[in-house]
Amino acid sequence: MMRKIIIASMAAVLLVSCMGNHSGKRNDKNAVEEGRSAMETTGGDLFLLAGTYTSAEGSKGIYLYRFNTDTGSSDSISMVEVDNPSYLTLSPDEKYIYAVTERNEPNSTVHAFSFDKRTGKIELLNSVPVNSSSPCYITIDGKGKNVHTANYGGGTITSFQVKENGMFASTVSIMHFKGSGPDSIRQEKPHLHSVRYSPDGQYLFASDLGSDKLYRFIVNDTPFEGQPGLLENSLKEFGVPAGTGPRHFDFHPDGGRFLYLLGELSGEVIVYDYSFGELIQKQVIAADTTGAGGSADIHVSPDGRFLYASNRLQADGIAIFAIDPSEGTLTKAGYQLTAEHPRNFIITPNGKFLLVAGRDDNMIQVFRIDSETGLLTDTHQDIYLDKPVCLKFAGQLTIKN
Repeated sequence: MMRKIIIASMAAVLLVSCMGNHSGKRNDKNAVEEGRSAMETTGGDLFLLAGTYTSAEGSKGIYLYRFNTDTGSSDSISMVEVDNPSYLTLSPDEKYIYAVTERNEPNSTVHAFSFDKRTGKIELLNSVPVNSSSPCYITIDGKGKNVHTANYGGGTITSFQVKENGMFASTVSIMHFKGSGPDSIRQEKPHLHSVRYSPDGQYLFASDLGSDKLYRFIVNDTPFEGQPGLLENSLKEFGVPAGTGPRHFDFHPDGGRFLYLLGELSGEVIVYDYSFGELIQKQVIAADTTGAGGSADIHVSPDGRFLYASNRLQADGIAIFAIDPSEGTLTKAGYQLTAEHPRNFIITPNGKFLLVAGRDDNMIQVFRIDSETGLLTDTHQDIYLDKPVCLKFAGQLTIKN
């Protein structure tokens, strides 16, 4: 699978992470450390990071690739060993990577890594406990100071502060929730599944699959050391239809004026008007028509014209919707079958390709996006990797031998 990397000098790259809620200035890309590889910016190339489920026989941690956003081609660069890095995020300046180790036990951890774009090297800085079980999502604020995890098994949100050197300082707080849903097996208690900042960075939203709720917190912009980056007493709950099992959500790129929430259990997308931390539900539409109860990930295209939602367990694939430009409502446009168990997927910043992490088929599929219809075409430029479950982009600098 590992192919020799031959990367020529090209034009400037748009430096983008895939979270969409990050801001901040980049470091000087022209600084080259003596004795290190010389670096230059590249045109259509980005870094692609892949988190995996690990095993003795399979993947060993986080894998780094070069991905060309013009052609869909890729090359393997490096990897770093870490147990079950099932979800990743990058600091706003992309100098650091943060990853969960997902274990169904209280001693699960989060890890901070340095990320050297000049060499493609990823190195562990430190690890700290989550003090909860099964962390499955991690996010960071626009200042690169506060990190939060959604802990599925523990039904909690754990918050951390980050030092200037990118390392975790400490666990600041653990928020516990109460509630349940009508599914006695999947919703017997809270199951926090994702946490994301609003586009303006003023709020943090969290989805609770177990209790059929979307939570909202006001952000503490200037926390002291050891003080939570969220105002816990600002908690507001938004209920969703019983049995939805809210999993992931995304904001519309046009200022975040619409929020789209995917129900894992219902297989439905719920559309909301969003303004200053408030939500008004306006549409519910099916993404999974098989009733499999395995919907997973959701993303809006960079141009705001299309929405994609992944489904697992039956007819594994991506539901495709056209977005009404004024109302934000959805119309079904198509469905693309994919590799088995598309737990996570990502869209290139230029909107040309959609990459699917097919966990059970051990591959990352590369689909070309039709700019007019939003439909997908398999390019057959697969990246073979054991149990890929999280994909992230970062701006790339050329590695020259």
